[in-house]
Amino acid sequence: MSEVSSKELYEFKKSLKELAEKKGKGTELVSMYVPPTKQLSDIIKQMRDELGQSANIKSKTTRKNVQSAIEVIMQRIRMITNDNKELPNGFVLFVGMIPKGGPGTEKMETVVIEPPEEIQTYRYICDSTFYLEPLEDMIASKEVYGIAVIDRNEATIATLKGKRINVVANLTSGVPGKHKAGGQSQRRFDRVIDQLAHEFLKRIGTHMDDEFLPIKDDLKGIVLGGPGGTKEDYYNGDYMHYELKDKVITTVDTSYTGEFGIRETIDKASGALEELGVIQEKKLVQRFLAELRDDHGLYSYGEKEVRTNLEMGAVDVLLLSEDLKSKRLTLDCQACGFHAEVTQKEGQKVEDLTCPQCNEKMKITQEEDLIEDLANIAEELGSSVEIISTETEEGSQLYRAFGGIGAILRYNVR
Repeated sequence: MSEVSSKELYEFKKSLKELAEKKGKGTELVSMYVPPTKQLSDIIKQMRDELGQSANIKSKTTRKNVQSAIEVIMQRIRMITNDNKELPNGFVLFVGMIPKGGPGTEKMETVVIEPPEEIQTYRYICDSTFYLEPLEDMIASKEVYGIAVIDRNEATIATLKGKRINVVANLTSGVPGKHKAGGQSQRRFDRVIDQLAHEFLKRIGTHMDDEFLPIKDDLKGIVLGGPGGTKEDYYNGDYMHYELKDKVITTVDTSYTGEFGIRETIDKASGALEELGVIQEKKLVQRFLAELRDDHGLYSYGEKEVRTNLEMGAVDVLLLSEDLKSKRLTLDCQACGFHAEVTQKEGQKVEDLTCPQCNEKMKITQEEDLIEDLANIAEELGSSVEIISTETEEGSQLYRAFGGIGAILRYNVR
């Protein structure tokens, strides 16, 4: 996955959540995953065949809905073909009739998504819900971790990105097993084995440097696993580059080596990896709270104050709770042209707002999530945006005590 901002990740998750809530009747909802290498003309041909086969569906309503979805898919594919738009990762198409109430309230909906990672396999799936698992896997984690399983006989080095494991090196040591020679021969044999083991650990270090140093800025951590104490010998010895050694999160004992050992290492280190994923969020909120405790602290909180500071360009980092459900509404008076923007909190009704100039009822002409509204202002003025979960104590405190909106300032505005 290319680097995805906190705001883009939030918007992507929001789209998936909305799609997950849509339910169809029978198997009328279509999910289509198209890799960048797939010939669109082949899809059009397949859809024509599907259209012909759909004539055999007994239910008149189901037949009509399925045929309408197929026709929409063909229209969208032709539009993409005619636009010649570059889609380096391919695209995902969701089409189907979504009931809005009882029978007869179905409405055709179409969603096209450009995924953050390349689609690997073409899929055409009809079901009562949209098929979202591949997209959910892409955003499970955007972090890259290094994994190494080491024992006396072999070592396997891999990267972990989301749920995708990529084995980059398999090494064997050639170190012989224990041998009882006795006397000086035994001591010479032991020295040879120790030297071979030392050379093997050096070779592992060289491979780790080759694989991980080029991506060290993106590498969030390294986990070492394996049976026995060889992994500790490797970590404690002078075999790792210091920049990589600083990134070691933990070591875990495993029963296996090789790729099985890699998977076992990931399973046993999952708690440490999840904790690392929220450390950045925790640090940002802790930094905000530290500024708050300072008499001259660079902080701001609450929508009105933060919005003012954002528009002044005074915000360095904008902190927004992902649990914020408020909307930013644009209101216009059709009678006199008066224009206003207001924030609608969750559960609040604003439909009956009247114009302060002519007392006529105002019309909602635009609606946007408050998170997206504030994040857009921040990005326009070069402020960083972080969407903070409420799964940590700090994230929960930001939401409960400060309404889910806080900022670390560039300079003091008081």
